[in-house]
Amino acid sequence: MFGYHLFLLYRYLRLPHTTVIGFENNDKKAWVERIMQVDNKDVGTAVTVITSNISAATNLATISLTLCSLIGAWVANNSKIFQSELIYGDTRASTMSIKYIGLLICFLLAFSCFVQSSRSFIHANYLISTPDTDIPVEYVELAVIRGGDFWSLGLRALYFATTLLLWFFGPIPMFATSVSMVFLLHLLDTNTTPLHPHRSLRKQKQPVKRVEEQVTGVAMSVEYLER
Repeated sequence: MFGYHLFLLYRYLRLPHTTVIGFENNDKKAWVERIMQVDNKDVGTAVTVITSNISAATNLATISLTLCSLIGAWVANNSKIFQSELIYGDTRASTMSIKYIGLLICFLLAFSCFVQSSRSFIHANYLISTPDTDIPVEYVELAVIRGGDFWSLGLRALYFATTLLLWFFGPIPMFATSVSMVFLLHLLDTNTTPLHPHRSLRKQKQPVKRVEEQVTGVAMSVEYLER
């Protein structure tokens, strides 16, 4: 799992068009550019989109923090469910402590990433909804993309937590889950669709309008000459 994510990070930094994250970031940049071109009274849709992302990140942050609390309570009660003879592998107290700490770290990391994702989206919401301003588009793009990156990191932390959770049942379930998850994530993270240039439709319609105006002008001239 860790090696795969290092490979994914390399692809994201060097070859972003080959990853789904880079593909989505390209669409987000185009979305921000179009949103910043509309009037302030028409940014309601953009604010709604950002608000939905904030709600999703907040909900996942709440779930992660709740799971952290449950793990803490479990450790405090000295539960011996995973130390029975039915569990294959090392069930010593020191090993179980390492498992608990690793799982707790993953959930805390997920909580932190989702909170930072909400923070970035809230900042983007402020920038988009600011009236009568000349805020650069790059600032809004940075906030939106940063929020998406923290969202992805939070999900990856939950994926790691799932693998560590199965470690409590022994090394074999953890290994099988790791291999299956790497294979599945590779399919989901790989992008083969070319990046769309996202050209403005207004610019494409301008030549057509000019041709229509010229045709209309010629027709009016012909009618005038016939009279």
